[in-house]
Amino acid sequence: MSDIRQEHLGNGVIVCTDNDHATQTDAILLSSFAVPRRWDIACDLGCGCGIIPLLWLAGESPPKHVFGLELQPGAAALARLSAERSAAGDRFTIVEGDIRDLPKAMPLGSLDVVTCNPPYKAVGSGIMSTKSSAQIARHETACTLDDVCAAAARLLRFGGRLCISYLPERLADLLESMRAHRIEPKRLRFVQKNAESPPWLVLAEGKLGSKPFLKVEAPLLLHENAAPTKYGNGKKQI
Repeated sequence: MSDIRQEHLGNGVIVCTDNDHATQTDAILLSSFAVPRRWDIACDLGCGCGIIPLLWLAGESPPKHVFGLELQPGAAALARLSAERSAAGDRFTIVEGDIRDLPKAMPLGSLDVVTCNPPYKAVGSGIMSTKSSAQIARHETACTLDDVCAAAARLLRFGGRLCISYLPERLADLLESMRAHRIEPKRLRFVQKNAESPPWLVLAEGKLGSKPFLKVEAPLLLHENAAPTKYGNGKKQI
């Protein structure tokens, strides 16, 4: 781990990255879209370097506790180092394991919020990276969208929230998978580079066991009049 870099995101958040595992704008936006309440117990599936839990814990009303589930040992090690350097203390529990076979350390049926920035590309679509870490992060080689929704349904309490960032072109797949696992889609927000560009990301929230009612919020613009908006640096609350 000699190639470790530190990214300072403000409020004491230090995220450690390397050549295989880095921070992404979509994860930062998801952290704000899904921000838990101060008494919540939350979890980020596929937590990578730990950016989403650490941003939550550094917020004005941090959640009671956050779990991070990560399959790749290298990413889990970076998350532990990030937690240490961000002084997260015992509020952030990092668990190594597979989303398809949840480890015993994960608290089933009790979480208030689950997030996931899942692989966006189905197997057989897009150009497959030669690096295994990139394949796992970008393509459904280690888990599918259905695996994510199934795991969330096992982890959430009744009425708990699942929040996902995803590609707009696969929105129909996302909503179908949520409903297949009793997670009712409740809120959508599209992310655009500017007012003229089509959405490149969609943020979606569903609630376990909820009744149908879907709210589509105003688009989130990263740039306006050729200048970054307050969301353009990815650090502002949505």
